[in-house]
Order: sequence, then C-alpha cells, then structure tokens
Amino acid sequence: MYFGSVLEFDEAKGFGTVKSEEGQEYFFHCTAIADGSRTIEPGTDVVFEVVAGRRGRWEATLLRPRV
Repeated sequence: MYFGSVLEFDEAKGFGTVKSEEGQEYFFHCTAIADGSRTIEPGTDVVFEVVAGRRGRWEATLLRPRV
C-alpha cells in the first residue's frame, strides 16, 4: 500500500498521475479509482496499490481517498 496525492487528472481522457510520498510518479486510468466514480480531483490525498501495467510500466490501482 502506498500513500500519495493526485498530481493531475484529465477527465475527458480518463487518466491521470499520482505521486507517492517517496516521490515516485505513477500513471492511473479512471477505472483504477476504487469507488467506481471514474473521477478524482487533483490534490486529493490517496491510498493506492501499484501493479505492473501495460507498456512495461508500473501503474497505480485501487485509488481511494486517504482518511
């Protein structure tokens, strides 16, 4: 489990970037947002997991607001 914040999210394209507390940036797709809303505001503090994604890069998944 990782902690971080959403750097950017393009609702029209359906993807964004999250930055972990360690400073690593991860791509995510709107389907990786755990609550099913398919949208999230930049600046939101989140908890997420990292998985091997397409194109040989690590991606964030199961993003949910940090409480």
